Amino acid sequence: MKNHILKLFVLLMSIILLTACGSNASNGNGTEGELTVYTAIEEELIPEYLKSFEEKYPNIDLNIVRDSTGIITAKLLAEGKDTEADVVWGLAASSLLALDGKEMLEGYTPKGSDKILPEYKDANQPEKWVGNTAFMTGIVVNEVELEKKNLPIPKTYEDLTKPEYKGLIVMPHPASSGTGYLTVNAWLQMMGEEKGYEYMEKLHENIGTYTHSGSKPAKLSAAGEYPIGISLVYSGVTQKQDGAPVDVILPEEGLGWDVEANGLIAKNEMKNEEAAKAFLDWAITEDVMKKYYDANGFSTMENKFEKTEAFPEGVEDKMYKDNDLNWAAENRDMILKKWEAEFGEKAEPKE
Repeated sequence: MKNHILKLFVLLMSIILLTACGSNASNGNGTEGELTVYTAIEEELIPEYLKSFEEKYPNIDLNIVRDSTGIITAKLLAEGKDTEADVVWGLAASSLLALDGKEMLEGYTPKGSDKILPEYKDANQPEKWVGNTAFMTGIVVNEVELEKKNLPIPKTYEDLTKPEYKGLIVMPHPASSGTGYLTVNAWLQMMGEEKGYEYMEKLHENIGTYTHSGSKPAKLSAAGEYPIGISLVYSGVTQKQDGAPVDVILPEEGLGWDVEANGLIAKNEMKNEEAAKAFLDWAITEDVMKKYYDANGFSTMENKFEKTEAFPEGVEDKMYKDNDLNWAAENRDMILKKWEAEFGEKAEPKE
């Protein structure tokens, strides 16, 4: 009798285990391993974004390596195919295109990629990169500080060159900040290279410092250290939501922008391909795309998401329509070398 009970118990336990395994396999939870993710996503956003991934894939251990766009890009280019990174998440598409030029990206079409608008993903199949959102620059102004100085609020890029703003403006360094690079790239494309550099020479006279973070100019403006910051629109909105006396101005000439995108790294030794592909699938699921939209006011997916009230109206309409990300990638080294030679002496010290 005892043997029959024991056999029945073993049989029931086997059924339960098989059912559990089958359930895990069907929803992806059976995927396991260790995954190293390089990202330039703003630090405070990462935990919120990752909540649903950690719930869906509890057996995947994530090593998140986060830094500014320029530093992550330089790190990957230096490491080459011996990099520890398995995937890149939320890095500027212009950086991913530069990586692809060094044959560092593996083609992979993540599930749901068909819902991403074609201009925000690789045109080739399988895709080397797929976008989540766009990030763009605006002018973050401290209204209280400008009023104290009896200065008007600048509305255009050209306004920023007026002598009354001398020493009052801060912007990101293009070599270390993706925000800085997309801004410089936008000026060169909007104005043409010759006039673009002439503009930056005039602007340089009014710059107090170039920061190594795209969000720091908004924070410095909010604190009143520099009343005008050329910065991420997202960062300006965040400071405003936190109660700082700032407004986010969308320059009349248009907004520089880049795509925040993901890609699979081509490595000499890929140990975690299944987990890497699961991550890339998750990274463009609708619930995460909604979070990207809430942070940036833009999504690469066709959607009916509602924008938060703090976001200025007309962000999508002001994004520079002729922005050429391939040109930005191909000319990156040349632009950064020339910019550093002409303007780099005002860069803030690296920490």
